[in-house]
Amino acid sequence: MKGFGTDEQTIIDILTTRSNAQRQAIAQAFTHEYGRDIIEDLKSELGGHFEDVIIALMMPPAEYLCRELNNCMEGLGTDEQVLVEILCTRTKPEIAEIVETYERLYNRPLAEHMCSETSGDFRRLLTLIVTSVGQGARDEEAGADSGRAREAAQQLYDAGEAKWGTDEEIFNKILAHESFAQLRLIFEEYKNISGHTIEQAIKAEIDGELKEALSAIVECVENAPAWFAQRLRAATQGAGTDDKVLVRVVATRAERDLGAIKREYERLYDKTLESDISGETSGDYKRALVALLGPA
Repeated sequence: MKGFGTDEQTIIDILTTRSNAQRQAIAQAFTHEYGRDIIEDLKSELGGHFEDVIIALMMPPAEYLCRELNNCMEGLGTDEQVLVEILCTRTKPEIAEIVETYERLYNRPLAEHMCSETSGDFRRLLTLIVTSVGQGARDEEAGADSGRAREAAQQLYDAGEAKWGTDEEIFNKILAHESFAQLRLIFEEYKNISGHTIEQAIKAEIDGELKEALSAIVECVENAPAWFAQRLRAATQGAGTDDKVLVRVVATRAERDLGAIKREYERLYDKTLESDISGETSGDYKRALVALLGPA
């Protein structure tokens, strides 16, 4: 970054091949060595979507996701899809860290901010997700319980298909409270009781934002990489590219399951994720994303 011009390729080579923990160590060493904030320096040297990718990589994951949550609720209107993407796809321990970080960064509880920006059953579901993390995290450690799973599956069946109208509250309560391992058992039991999947029931019984949110939970319990592959596909198709989604998903899943997302993408669409991203992006931005995707 020193002197005239910036060596973008070196920035890409160093930062896309390290873990987030290593990047935090680099940031600390940079401050120690030069007395400067590496993120501020990068911001002043870079621009556009390339800058977005690099800053996403340099921030601790929970802080980055909190910033994205805050951005999607600030100002006019709320981007509900971002709320779903971040809050309905993560495990209880991850949500607990986001809740704690949000309050530290913005000096207000995440639940309170969401309540002012959303409404109805959708708001109730998201609020339950962020307020029930303690219980859910404990359940996660305790492991799954098949007896409880059968009871919950029966409750879902009784609240939806078995009656006229739907009791969304039961769906919200069970899908927001239970750990992913427990939900997996519940969905299997549901199939035994009703003869088809919980996903089919949600699509038939529920609509609007709540349907999107509940479907995201179900799909992530069953196959999170496939859900994220669909999210990336939607971002690269149609008029214009949704760069925010591309950056956020690639940067936050890079150390988790990006390899699996690539495989699901190819399975679902018969095209590689790299070819679709390369077709929609250019320059350093494209090089950074492709570097994060890793070898084909």
